Order: sequence, then C-alpha cells, then structure tokens
Amino acid sequence: AEGQVVSAAAAADAREAAACLDEGAEISNWSNTYRVQPARYYSPTSLEQLSAVVRHADRQGDTLRVVGNALSPNAIGFSDEGMVTLRHLSAVVALDTERMQVTVQPGITVRELVEYLAPHGLTLQNFASIDEQQLGGFVQVGAHGTGAAIPPVEEQVVALKLLTPANGLMTLSRDASPNLFRMAKVGLGALGVVTELTLQCVPRHRLRERTFVMSRGEVQARHAEMLRDNKHLRYMWIPYTDTVVVVASNPVADSYRLPKGEERQERRALEDSETEDDPALAAREMLMRHAPAKDAQHAGALSFAQLRDELLAVMGADQDSVRRINLAESEFWRRSQGARVDYSDRVLGFECGGDQWVVEVALRCGTRSEPTGDDIQFTLDLLDVIERNQVPAPSPIEQRWSARSSAYMSPAYSDEPDALFSWVGIIMYLPEGDAETRDQVTFAWEQYKELCRPLWAKYGAKQHWAKIERPRTGAELMEIRRQLRAAYPVNAFNEVRLLLDPHATLSNRFIHNAFDPQVKRAW
Repeated sequence: AEGQVVSAAAAADAREAAACLDEGAEISNWSNTYRVQPARYYSPTSLEQLSAVVRHADRQGDTLRVVGNALSPNAIGFSDEGMVTLRHLSAVVALDTERMQVTVQPGITVRELVEYLAPHGLTLQNFASIDEQQLGGFVQVGAHGTGAAIPPVEEQVVALKLLTPANGLMTLSRDASPNLFRMAKVGLGALGVVTELTLQCVPRHRLRERTFVMSRGEVQARHAEMLRDNKHLRYMWIPYTDTVVVVASNPVADSYRLPKGEERQERRALEDSETEDDPALAAREMLMRHAPAKDAQHAGALSFAQLRDELLAVMGADQDSVRRINLAESEFWRRSQGARVDYSDRVLGFECGGDQWVVEVALRCGTRSEPTGDDIQFTLDLLDVIERNQVPAPSPIEQRWSARSSAYMSPAYSDEPDALFSWVGIIMYLPEGDAETRDQVTFAWEQYKELCRPLWAKYGAKQHWAKIERPRTGAELMEIRRQLRAAYPVNAFNEVRLLLDPHATLSNRFIHNAFDPQVKRAW
C-alpha cells in the first residue's frame, strides 16, 4: 500500500512536470556568448507545480538548473539537460511599510519591484548597472552596486524560503538557521530553489550625480577623500589615455534643484545646427569616415555605447583601432561633465554596451576607516599590464566599491564589519553577426585574461560568480578549483549540498567543475 501511494505521488509529479514543459526552448545569455537548447525546460506557474518539477527531477536522476533572466556573462544557470525558469513566479507576497520590508517571489525583476515600491515611498538600497535581473538570480550570484558603506545585494535579504530536493521547503533567516542562511544567500542555485525573499528596503530618495574627468595622478592623490565623501562612487579608467571618468552620487532633498549651468551636457545629433555642442561629435565623424554608408542621421541617433560598438565593428578590434576609439571616448567624457538629479534607481544604472566578454574581480582594500590604497594600485598595475603588452583593451575598466558581506560564498565575505572591497571589471566587445571578428576578439580576450591572472593572485582578487569564465583546458580547471578552495569554504559548501541536494539535482557542469573533486577535465 505504501508503494502504491509513492507510485501515485510520483505519477502526479510527472504529470505536473509535463504540464509546464516547454518543448524546443533555446536560450542565450544577455551578452550572447553562450547558447543552450536544454533537453527539458520547465516554466512552472505555481509553487506547487515547481515543487512537483523538483521532486520529479530528483526522483528521475535528472539535472534541473534554475535560471533567471539569463543575464550572467558565464551562463552559470545554463544546462543542456534540465532547466527551470521562475519567470511566472513573480508576485509581491507582502509589504510591511512600518518595517520597510517587502516579500517577493524570485521571478520578479528589479525594475518591477522598484516600480511597485515607489508609490509606497520605498526603494532598494542599491542597484547594479542594469535592472532586468530577476531577484532570485540577482541575490544567488552575489550581485552588487557601488558604495563603500553599502554591502552587496544579498545583505538586503532578511529571510528566504528554499525549496530543496532532500528537505522540501525550508525557511531561513538571521534568526532561523543563521549559519545555513549565510551559506544559502549566495548559494549559486546549487543548494535549493529560492522561492521567496524578504528584503530590507530604504526610503525612496533622490541623488545628485556628478560626472567629471580626472587624470590618473589626481585620482590616486584624492581617492581616499572621494571614497569617504561620496555615498556612491564609480571610476571608468580609459586605457591608452590619462583619463579617468569619476561618477559620484549623494542624496539630496526632494526640493533640491541643480544650480543653473551645472547640468550635464546632453548629446546632440549631427543634423543639429550647433554640432560643436555634441559631446560625441568626434566619434560620430569617425564612424562616418570609416563607414560612409552610415549617414549623419544614423550616427546622430546613437548613444556613445552604441557608437563604440559600431566603431569597433567597422574599424576592427586591433590595438591601434581600440586606442583611437578610446581617445574618442575620452573626448566624449570631457565634453559630458556635469550633474543631474533623479531618484536613485534612475541614477545608479548605466549602459553596458552590446555583446561582450567580461570578467570582474573583488579585492580587499583595507577598511572604510583605514583604506590601504590597494584598489587604486591594482588598477594602475592593470593599466600597466595592458599598455606594456599592447592589449586591445577597450574602455572602460570599471571600478566600484562595496562594504563586506556576511554570506560565506560572497567574494566580499568578511567577518570584519568595516571591511572594504573594490570590484574591477575588464571587457572586450563582440561585433554582432561577424563570426570571424568575434573569433579574433575571443582569441585576444583569452590572452588578456591570462595576462591578468598573476595580478589577481598578487592582490588576492576573487572573480564574481557570474563572471568566472568556463575553463577550456584541464590545467585551467585545476587552477580555478585551487583558487576557489583557497578563497571559499568549499568543504562546508559541499557538505550543505550533500545535505540538501544529495543527488546533485540542482547542479550543472559549472557547479561540478568548481566543486566536485572527481571531475578531472574541462568542458
């Protein structure tokens, strides 16, 4: 009789899983560097259906990898076996305006949540560059914004519900199973499926953002002061120039208005009569010289990020072309200095460009009260590596900061409350549709990364989980695994995996490569 009950439950789970199975799904990540056609792709519409899918996969011995909006550059959520999307689980479950806490399902995007919170006078503490992330994935990979006193996004989570193959639905918080909570906050989707998150919000507020240009020497001399005096600070270093773009943002009262003349110069299209007022004029003229078929109307409609993409496509991604494009970008920012005021969610995001390879690392740089300066020296050393080796490195080298995280698997984990971390990203852009040039850029990218690795080791830098590129050789795999074991409590993480997901149902090749010692070769 017991066997019949189990068999009936298994059959019911199989029916529920089949009901939300999408046939022939093909998914690509945001940067168009990875594409997958999973054998099974589920789109559950309820927690009950999701639970049935997880039980069915675990019972069948199938892989079931959770994916958000597929924004991770390294496709950490992809699997060619089984995948499940939580896009239909996107409701706001509860709002406590007194505590300023909101409980949501994991499929809601940052943008959707911010729009929901705005009428209630609330918002999120910080934002990354874009706002299309689903909250579940946003937290699980340890995303971050910028601000020396503001931690990565997982620290906004005060409680979560985790659906596990072995233990079913678990509720974790700072008070309920706190150590497991700290492990699961940045769980990489490998410990369980996050089904609910309670986030600590802050009052909705406006920021005055000031964009200005400094030299490398000026940044080095004034960095400690700028880090101390600005709630949000971001640098964009432009290789092969002495230009550093500084973006500093601080709260202002709702009644604050920018003094006349401080407004940041907006771009103007080439057909305007006063083309000298267009900050991107040099880049637009460069595009029309190298691609005569692209007229002034086309060039005038592009943002600078779009101009950069088109220039790299028509001029090539060799070192000399990249250097000239970087010089045009330096001129654009010099002519774009100024300020603007808006709500924080509209200020802290920024345009990232098109298809791309990207890696980002986090490095400890002292404490907020006693910064070491390693953050700036790291970037200066990186620029030296680029320029000595004539790497075709486009702009920008993006540098941001965060406070520490209490999540054990965060690159910014520390048990020191005052710990300070800097996040530095490098990038190469891939022209759309040109397979030969994309291959050339990819080859240059691999060389670029290899030149960076000794620098990462020197400064103890840890790669962002969503940006650890897949190993291409067995030697590279073993080195990545060595670095991860030196940087994280891998044994403890694996113990929790074994406890909550003993059949590795929620793993994929990335997780197996990173954490399972029996895997000997790259994929």
